[in-house]
Amino acid sequence: MTPLRKHAVLRRVKDITLSATLSMALLNGASILQSCGNNRSDEEQTEQTETSFKRGVRTFITETAPGNFKITDEVQAEPDKAGAIVNYFDGHRDTLSVEAAKKLVESDKSTNTYLNNPGAYGAQHHNGLANVLLWGGLGYMLGRSTAPQYRNDERRYGSGVYANAATYDRSQQLRENVRTSRVVRTTRPSGGRSGFFGGRSRGFSS
Repeated sequence: MTPLRKHAVLRRVKDITLSATLSMALLNGASILQSCGNNRSDEEQTEQTETSFKRGVRTFITETAPGNFKITDEVQAEPDKAGAIVNYFDGHRDTLSVEAAKKLVESDKSTNTYLNNPGAYGAQHHNGLANVLLWGGLGYMLGRSTAPQYRNDERRYGSGVYANAATYDRSQQLRENVRTSRVVRTTRPSGGRSGFFGGRSRGFSS
């Protein structure tokens, strides 16, 4: 009977060893999958979004009274020629590039509220230069939302920044041209890798 017991014991030892080996392999596999998942999550978090426009606008603004600005005209322009020409109440004139206008909109308390919390914007609205820039045709290039739920804001706030109804109506198609020419491109750094896990980019218009 001894030889039989020996074989039985050896078999149990082999079974235990095999079971332990399989368990380790499964655990290692799970760790690898989790690691890959974490790496992919990290990569997704480092995605960067770039916005550009195929069409631009050049806006003419006049300060009709100290601190009160109105859009007197708008013309279609190439994106690199877009911007605003501002005639101030004291007689001097200033030309703002898209970059300069965007900085003004982002730093003004009223328009900054819209960019970060549109629902709280109403109480901050006024006819200062930043608001006129935001609600004119140039506004889409400065960060104004193109989302459908905010389209009603354009008539609510936008119509008031133009010198008269005729100027506002005349600029409607121009504003729509700028809005629909918006292109958003999302890029993810490759991190030195290539192939399936390499860098990628995608673009779309809205």
